[in-house]
Amino acid sequence: MKKYDAIIIGFGKGGKTLAADLANHGWNVAVVERSTGMYGGTCINIGCIPTKALVHYAQVTGYRRPSTFEQYAEEFKQAILAKEKLTSLLREKNFKNLDDRETVTVYTGEASFRSPYEIVVKTDTDSFLLEGEKIFINTGATTIIPTISGIEDNPYVYTSTSIMELEKLPRHLVIVGGGYIGLEFASMFAGFGSKVTILEAGEVFIPREDRDIADSVKSTLEKKGITIHLNTVVQTIEQDAERATVICRNAISGDTLRLDAEAVLLATGRKPNTESLNLQAAGIQTTNRGAIEVDSKLRTNIPNIWAIGDVHGGLQFTYLSLDDYRIIREELFGNGFRSLDDREAVAYSVFIDPPLAHVGLNETQARKMEKNIKVASLPAAAMPRTRTIEQTDGLLKAVVDADTGKILGCTLFCAESSEVINTVSLAMRLGQDYTFLRDSIFTHPSMSEALNDLFGLIK
Repeated sequence: MKKYDAIIIGFGKGGKTLAADLANHGWNVAVVERSTGMYGGTCINIGCIPTKALVHYAQVTGYRRPSTFEQYAEEFKQAILAKEKLTSLLREKNFKNLDDRETVTVYTGEASFRSPYEIVVKTDTDSFLLEGEKIFINTGATTIIPTISGIEDNPYVYTSTSIMELEKLPRHLVIVGGGYIGLEFASMFAGFGSKVTILEAGEVFIPREDRDIADSVKSTLEKKGITIHLNTVVQTIEQDAERATVICRNAISGDTLRLDAEAVLLATGRKPNTESLNLQAAGIQTTNRGAIEVDSKLRTNIPNIWAIGDVHGGLQFTYLSLDDYRIIREELFGNGFRSLDDREAVAYSVFIDPPLAHVGLNETQARKMEKNIKVASLPAAAMPRTRTIEQTDGLLKAVVDADTGKILGCTLFCAESSEVINTVSLAMRLGQDYTFLRDSIFTHPSMSEALNDLFGLIK
């Protein structure tokens, strides 16, 4: 049995960065990854990088304005090939970055616990034990598969992972689930020329957002030809030689709807990927949703075991997995000043077209907390930059503490919002009040200068 200073289960953002850092400190490190296709983690293989590349290619397709579905289909085919080339390049680069290090060994196989210090690794042909003084779990999240009749072994049913392997553009894509993942794929495939229908079981569209923002998003998606059904429960998915038929029912009216589609995407969320780890053998505690329980320093209830990234629950973002690494780095080699409790003003972006970005509290949340607030909103079309790039859809919104002037939150549904939101987030973390953004000097024309106008509306 080989012994290591540290074993890292999973090749995700936080884990691979930690592995390199530990190696730089002279540690002998083992990294165990289940699949050769996942070197580098979810983000570069099946998550943010390939999806955002396809979002970009869909936008480029829109600029070219194909005149037939066949032309759209060819654009889609070339986009998939370009995406594969990109992910292959990054996957190889990530593998070499660790494998070339003298004190790092990468094992390809499925890891499970035998004890708090022992890991069983199963490959296609073998099984062996590794012992680690410290163990870090970085196995990410996996797709939640809903209980729907007819989805098993249905060649027309896809997850957010498998749909990116499509080589043929579907004329009609039905998406089960109206959350952020579903919306990104809806916007993307609509950009490639597919007819898209979203089926959402809930009665409220993107309930996390303020209603004026949600209404703006909904109308923009509908303008792109996307159909959105709320209160709609999928009952079964049938299939024949050419397509699937989705049979669903409106929970309010009771009406039944039948939709023929060449592809059906299950976008009903993701859950921590812990099922194959045999956590009970190490005595590791989990939440009732299957996430690994950690303290503010990411340590589990077992002193030598930590969890990094999506596997411990909460927001599932690559940049938070990277920050998890920073917390552990400071705990191991620094003064331990970082913790989960320090996280403030963490932004997120939804890469629809235009993107939706948010940080902090929205108006609804602030009012529920009975805060004394001032609110400003601004149509994206009011900004000169949106005119120059012909992307005038959207709405910008800011929430400010009326007593202190501190920025409580901001939502940007507009072109380039995924970049601009980071400026707001930084101002919030630095404790600046809203006048800092109101009076900052930004280039012109740019979307950043929208912050001048938006926060200038606060009176």
